[in-house]
Amino acid sequence: MPKEILLRYGCNPYQVPARVYMLEGKLPFTVLNGDPGYINLLDALNSWQLVRELKSALGVPAAASFKHVSPSGAAVAATPLTDPLRRIYAVADLEISPLAEAYARARGVDRMSSFGDWAALSDPVDVATAKLLAREVSDGVIAPDYESQALEILRRKKGGKYVVLQIDPDYQPVLMETRQIFGVTFEQRRNDRLVSLSDFQNIVTNNKELPPSAVRDMTVAWITLKYTQSNSVCFAVDGQVIGVGAGQQSRVHCTRLAALKADLWWLRQHPAVLGLKFKPDVKRPERDNAIDQYLQPDVTAAEMAGWADVFDEFPESLPAAERRAWLDKLNGVTLGSDAFFPFRDSIDRAALSGVKYVLQPGGSNRDDEVIRACDEYGMVMVFSGVRLFHH
Repeated sequence: MPKEILLRYGCNPYQVPARVYMLEGKLPFTVLNGDPGYINLLDALNSWQLVRELKSALGVPAAASFKHVSPSGAAVAATPLTDPLRRIYAVADLEISPLAEAYARARGVDRMSSFGDWAALSDPVDVATAKLLAREVSDGVIAPDYESQALEILRRKKGGKYVVLQIDPDYQPVLMETRQIFGVTFEQRRNDRLVSLSDFQNIVTNNKELPPSAVRDMTVAWITLKYTQSNSVCFAVDGQVIGVGAGQQSRVHCTRLAALKADLWWLRQHPAVLGLKFKPDVKRPERDNAIDQYLQPDVTAAEMAGWADVFDEFPESLPAAERRAWLDKLNGVTLGSDAFFPFRDSIDRAALSGVKYVLQPGGSNRDDEVIRACDEYGMVMVFSGVRLFHH
């Protein structure tokens, strides 16, 4: 492992020179293939921490799909994929290992956002996972190891330019971290606080039934929020994130964004969507774009004009009443927030997307108002007491 790597440029092509380096010792990763960029490495090191903590906390393979230093999806191999999920995740024709399942969930939940993603995998990459990565539009992957055949598959991707990083799974960074902003150096203790079962003990609502599945989903949400640009909110169910709202200045806007993504994830499983008739030569990204447009209530005439090139049969819009009836079937969802809810508006919006469990630090002057809102909907809310800001 080298001490430094010279990069083509920083965040933008005119930001040169650029490099990554260690003040002491060698870099904790090795470049097995490709030429990583500055943003690639930001995504790689953040996403690796997320999947490492998920695997440590839950003991099963974990994966994340990152774009611009926030996860578009994260998941663990919790339960077998249903047939609708295999179809909307575009893996119905593949043999799926537990690690491949975790990445299929992380990548597939928001395929629009995951286009050109950075993948992080908690376990050595097997052939099944490599084959899944090879067929998707992705910039690179980080993992602790690779089976020899899996590595050869990945080295052929993107004409041999796909970035493959191997991380030392035993690497632990120094306790204090620094960075510079406008020539000013900031220093703080890195966020080495790990999730604990004690974080889920303070149930503040009348409903105090918190099943193991909800604790698992709260763990997924807790760790995902820790590595998501703040403000951040995420929805999780069945061991996977189904919607992320990141980097918004208003918390209710985070909630609305995450809820919209969760709604789209659920609507993609509607029989009308699964029955859409595509032309045989249409590629997966074009299908994803068309499905997203089809499910938008404000799709434009210009967007619909392009459907003639995508669909064999022009689809009828999903009626609003049928859309709402389908969304009402989504339930048992966990809502996680990286900081307290200052108003009840986020709870009201979350209720429309099947939220049953809420995880947040607490500490708002309006905590009582937010608790009452949860009680009205029969939700279970946990005050973790742990803020998870990430910038």
